[in-house]
Amino acid sequence: MTRNTIGIALLTTALATTSALADDVTLNIESWRNDDLKLWQEKIIPAFEAQNPGIKVNFTPSAPAEYNAVLNSKLDAGSAGDIITCRPFDASLALYEAGHLADLSGLDAMSNFSDVAKSAWQTDDGSASFCVPMASVIHGFIYNKDAFADLGIAVPETEDEFFAALEAIKADGSYIPMAMGTNDQWEAATMGYNNIGPNYWKGEEGRLALIAGDQKLTDEAWVAPYATLARWGAYLGDGYEAQTYPDSQNIFTLGRAAIYPAGSWEVSGFNSLADFEMGAFKPPVRKAGDTCYISDHTDIGIGMNAATANPEAAQTFLAWVASPEFATIFANALPGFFPLSSAPVEIADPLAAEFVSWRGECESTIRSTYQILSRGTPNLENDTWGASVAAIKGASSPEELGQKLQDGLASWYTPQQ
Repeated sequence: MTRNTIGIALLTTALATTSALADDVTLNIESWRNDDLKLWQEKIIPAFEAQNPGIKVNFTPSAPAEYNAVLNSKLDAGSAGDIITCRPFDASLALYEAGHLADLSGLDAMSNFSDVAKSAWQTDDGSASFCVPMASVIHGFIYNKDAFADLGIAVPETEDEFFAALEAIKADGSYIPMAMGTNDQWEAATMGYNNIGPNYWKGEEGRLALIAGDQKLTDEAWVAPYATLARWGAYLGDGYEAQTYPDSQNIFTLGRAAIYPAGSWEVSGFNSLADFEMGAFKPPVRKAGDTCYISDHTDIGIGMNAATANPEAAQTFLAWVASPEFATIFANALPGFFPLSSAPVEIADPLAAEFVSWRGECESTIRSTYQILSRGTPNLENDTWGASVAAIKGASSPEELGQKLQDGLASWYTPQQ
C-alpha cells in the first residue's frame, strides 16, 4: 500500500467518538516551541481533554535548533510522537514525501482554511495537504502613539503620507523616525521588502505569477519596492548600518524611535518592555483607493505521523485544533500569533487585535520567496536579504538588484528560463 493510500485510508475512516474508545489513548506531540510548554500544559491540553475523555495528550518539545535533527532521528527509528508540529514549506514537504506525514486532505476540518493558509503545508500542485494550519504572523508597522500625538502626526495610509510622517519626525528631532538596522540583513527583507512589496505585486497574484514564470524579478512590480526602500535610509538614524535586530528592538521600546517596521511576533515582548501606548498601521498603499495587501505569513502547522498507532484519536485532536475554541485559546495566550482558520476570533490584546483586523480590510499573501523559489542555488531568500540591504544603503540601483536576482533565479529554476 502506498503512503498516500495509507493516508486516504486513515482519513476516510469515520472518527471514533471518544466514548467509544475502549481504553485511554495517549497522544504525544513533537514540537520545537519549547517556549509554549506552559501554554500547552495549562490551557490547550486541559481544554481538549475536558471535551475528549479517553484521549490524553503529552506535549514533548525539543530545542528549536535541534528539532529537525531530533525529529528525523525519531521518525527513522519509529519512536516519534503521534502528532508532528510542522515548520512551513520545504521542511514539512520533505517529511511528507518521505512518508512520515499523513495526507490530511480528507479531514473535514481542512475546509476551515483558505488556500493561502494551506499553501505552506501542501504539495507543489496542491493535491495533498499534510498539516493543519495553526498560526501566522502579520507584517506592518508598530508606532509610538505618544510620539505621534506629541508631533501631531496622523497614522499614514498612503506612501506619500508615510514619508511625510517620517520627514516630520526627522525635522522635529525628538525621535529617530524609524528603528531598523541592516547589520543582520534579514530584517531589511522580512520587515522591509516583503512588508511593503505585496502592495506592488498584488499579493498572491504576483507571487503565484513569479512561481509560474509569468512575471520576472525585473518587472516593475518587483523592482519598485527597492526604490521605496532606498528612501528609508534617510530615516533610520545614525549608524543604522551596524545596528542589530536586538538594537532596533531596544531603540523602539525605550521610546527613542517613533516607528518600528514589524512582525506581529513582537507584540508580547513589546508589551512587557514599552512604557508608552503602541499602535499599528498596515503597509501604506501606493495611492489612495488602492487595494491593500498584507503579508499574513504562515508560521506553524500541525500534522499526523503516518505511522501513528492512534490515527482516530490523532484526527480527533487535529480537528479540534482547527476549531474556534483552540483558535481563541491560542490567539489570546500568544498575542501576535494569529489562528489561520476562517472563523472569527475575539482577541483581547489591542495591539494584536489591530494587526489581525487588517484581514478584513486587505488581501492576504505570504512572503514571496518562501514557497518553491528558494530551493536552488543561489538561494532567492538569502539573496533578497542582501538586495534589500543594498537598496537601503543605496549601494546598487533597484534595476541592478532586480536583474541580479532574476539572473540567479533563472540559473536553476526552469519556469524562469
